[in-house]
Amino acid sequence: MPPVLSDFDASSFVGSLAPVGIVIALIGAVFLSLGAQFQHRGVEQVEASHGSGAKAGLSPGQLFRLLARPWWALGTLMLGLAIVFQLTSLTFAPLIVVQPLGVVALVLTSILNARLSGHRLDHRARNAIFMCVGGIGVFVAIAAVYAKEHVLGDAQLIIVLSALAAILVALGLAFVRWRTSAGAIFYILAAGVLYGFVATLAKAVINRLGNGNFEWLTVLCIVSLLAAAALGGYFVQTAYSVGAPDLVIAGLTVVDPLVAVVIGITVFGEASEVPLWVILTWLVVGTVAVIGVFQLARHHPQTHR
Repeated sequence: MPPVLSDFDASSFVGSLAPVGIVIALIGAVFLSLGAQFQHRGVEQVEASHGSGAKAGLSPGQLFRLLARPWWALGTLMLGLAIVFQLTSLTFAPLIVVQPLGVVALVLTSILNARLSGHRLDHRARNAIFMCVGGIGVFVAIAAVYAKEHVLGDAQLIIVLSALAAILVALGLAFVRWRTSAGAIFYILAAGVLYGFVATLAKAVINRLGNGNFEWLTVLCIVSLLAAAALGGYFVQTAYSVGAPDLVIAGLTVVDPLVAVVIGITVFGEASEVPLWVILTWLVVGTVAVIGVFQLARHHPQTHR
């Protein structure tokens, strides 16, 4: 049986390699930004030629037509590379350090989209972006110092899987009820929540495999990860059809890490030894980042087209 790292050894190992994980995560954020921009262009082309103008989500026919769009295919390749870099970074650093770094993609996407679309961001939209980036930036800076990683047990995985099942049911009911009236913010929030679970489950699988635990519960985590990724991907493509790419990225890079961070702290125990002032600071900066997403949705020039 492979040797199992003790909590002390795991924390020391992760702490020494966390900067490597941060660098890899930042590279992944660049690919995320490029992928978002290219996929959005492909979705816009399909929506323009075969769209109904409704907000009921992309139809199966529209999803199939995306496969024939070179821009969408290129964006998918970029997002695939982003996922590879993100998963790699999770092997070097705790979840609550790596996941929020995707906010870098928001800055890059905003710059790219402004140049390519000709839509100038006003001061309210720029302030909203600063709130997102600033809130997440402060969070990561503190998490990099205090986060610790531990071996995950069966009970922790069952909690995460049960929470995901409840989320899937809730999102399914909400989609059926409001699919014809939901705007970009619904699809963005839904995708962000699901991707937060994807990152969490990916970290759990990496942790279990690293400690020699590959059994039915680990397999269930992999299956659940793929299901959440598929549904989250659908919500993202629909969000691209009704919202700007930097708006979509703003939601994903704030909601996704917040979900992952909450699980990392409350279930995985990655912040089990942090002082009270750190928890309070995280609550404040996390709230600022979320408010920034809603403000960007409200003031972005491409939100209401």
